[in-house]
Amino acid sequence: MTPDCKTRRRASGNHPDGSPLDTALHLAAAGVPALPLRAGKVPFGNCRTCKGNACGGRPNMKAAGPCRCPAPCHAWAAATTDPRVLTSPVWAAVWREAVAVAYHPGGAGLTVVDLDNAAAVAWARATLPATRTVPTTRGEHWLYQGAMPSANAVRPGVDIKSLMQYARWLGPGTGRMAVLPAAVRALLVKEDTTPARGEVASSLPTRAPLSREVATGCRHTERYVRTGLERGLALVRARTESGAGSQAFGVARFLAAQHTACPGPCGLAAVGEEIVTAAVSVGVPEAYARRAVANGLEAAVERAA
Repeated sequence: MTPDCKTRRRASGNHPDGSPLDTALHLAAAGVPALPLRAGKVPFGNCRTCKGNACGGRPNMKAAGPCRCPAPCHAWAAATTDPRVLTSPVWAAVWREAVAVAYHPGGAGLTVVDLDNAAAVAWARATLPATRTVPTTRGEHWLYQGAMPSANAVRPGVDIKSLMQYARWLGPGTGRMAVLPAAVRALLVKEDTTPARGEVASSLPTRAPLSREVATGCRHTERYVRTGLERGLALVRARTESGAGSQAFGVARFLAAQHTACPGPCGLAAVGEEIVTAAVSVGVPEAYARRAVANGLEAAVERAA
């Protein structure tokens, strides 16, 4: 299910379309697990029994525990689609104090790319496939169909909210929701580089170099392709401290996008090998470099489609 519902119940100061409980019930009816938020837009604290997670956590948490507390404990893990739970006497007290409603994206099969400022929004518009967007106080939420692990600060001003986080409900948003792309999944891998050990790049297997022999269906001249590749490799090699993996993804995506109108083949495998070699030379683990480059090449195809 997707959070595309619109509440049409009695208005209140914090919820012009309905009270927090009304909003939560409408989300639950649409299959979106909901929970109340207190002042500060954060979940309510655990009850005495669950304090410090002494109970072992709820069964639907990552480390499943025996706790079946009827109270809205354990933050995002308390989100539910059960109207009997939402309207239970135990939850009544928190609804009286609630100032907002949140939902569990992963529980609804969704991923939210939380863009915290204008620069992050601009990056998303230039990099990610268009999808449903929801305005926030400082930026936007971009919603995709598909769940994945959550992570904060995957790049400046960008958080991923899905399986083990909650997102504040700010309305259904606008636009058609797209399927979770490889470009978003690639953001999750930690990209810090480590000092290269000697001739790391030389350990990579020899592959066919970029040439007309492997790019028989490319519409571009070899010089054009080589110039763009060298500029991209320079960007990757310049990231000697951190970010080379992400840069490799971006370079692969950009270069592959130049060939979406070609009948192919365009030798993109050879292009990818050179990007991998450059990333490994500045300390990116080879397995991650290959994954980042492969995701970048795939993202270009998805974006073109």
